[in-house]
Amino acid sequence: MPEFVSSPVVLLIATLGGYLLGSIPFGVVIARVFGLGDLRKIGSGNIGATNVLRTGNRAAALLTLVLDAGKGGFAVLAARALAGEDAAQLAGGAAFLGHLFPVWLGFRGGKGVATFLGTLLALAWPVGLAACATWAVTAALFRISSLSALVAAALAVLWAWFLGAPQAVLLILCLAVLVFVRHGDNIRRILAGTEPRIGAGK
Repeated sequence: MPEFVSSPVVLLIATLGGYLLGSIPFGVVIARVFGLGDLRKIGSGNIGATNVLRTGNRAAALLTLVLDAGKGGFAVLAARALAGEDAAQLAGGAAFLGHLFPVWLGFRGGKGVATFLGTLLALAWPVGLAACATWAVTAALFRISSLSALVAAALAVLWAWFLGAPQAVLLILCLAVLVFVRHGDNIRRILAGTEPRIGAGK
């Protein structure tokens, strides 16, 4: 973790701001704007881009992906610009928690993969790029979105250490653990060989 030099008030504002930003359920909003219905009643019920893709609307899925990643990245960059690295890490972590436990949806949110990657890109772009590449390579090899997310999250900790961002290792480790926790059902289906593959249909 970085040295905490900002005032407690500034850190509190950064954390609260990051959480509220992360709580915006872009997937739910976009699904309604595109006339796709209530995303929580479609497919897996998840509010992320993968579930939006199950509706067959790729544009809506892409927009959800960009916005979910962007809210994590923006939280980090805004806090860094206004305060410092300590506030940036707290804001990024809070944005991720906001996506997982959004106040607007009764604290029942998504799995956080896009927000995780967006946060990494803003915290340390080489680490973020490495994590995104890990996701892409795993997806190309196995065609399983959840497995790609799990591999990317696990290796992100190593990427942070080896790519010159040791101050972010603890935060990334905590976020990666939460990614695994949120993918409990997916992990069981992967082990059972029943996890849906990318492009398998709605």
